[in-house]
Amino acid sequence: MTDTAILKKEMPPYNVFDERCPTRDVLARIADKWALLILARLQNGPMRFNQLQRDIQRITKKVLTQSLRKLERDGLVAREVFATVPVTVEYSLTPLGQALTETVTVLAHWVESNMDAIVAAQSAYDAANAQA
Repeated sequence: MTDTAILKKEMPPYNVFDERCPTRDVLARIADKWALLILARLQNGPMRFNQLQRDIQRITKKVLTQSLRKLERDGLVAREVFATVPVTVEYSLTPLGQALTETVTVLAHWVESNMDAIVAAQSAYDAANAQA
C-alpha cells in the first residue's frame, strides 16, 4: 500500500451529520445571515468596510468586524491594507469565497422568487395553529 493510500484510509471522511465534525462549525458560520449578506455583497468586487456597513442595513460595526474576521479565517474573504492616510482596507472574495458565493446567490434568488409562497404558507400555518 502506498503512503497516499494509507493516509486516505486512516483519515475519516468529513460528515456534517456527525456532531464532532469540524464541518459543522464552518456550516454554522456560512449559514449566518450576516455572513451570507457579506459574501453576496462582495460578489461584485472589493469593498471597503464602511461601504459594506452602509450596504448591509442594520449590521453593527462589531458584528461586521467579527463576521469579516471569521470569513477571512476560513479562507473565504481576503483583507488588503493600503498605506494611505488614513489607512484604507478593502475586502474581497477569495477563489474559495467566489465558489461559495455562486451557491449563495442561487439560494438568495430562490428566497426572493418564492417569498410570496413562503408568506402564504406562514399565514396558513399561523391561522391553523391559532384555532388549535
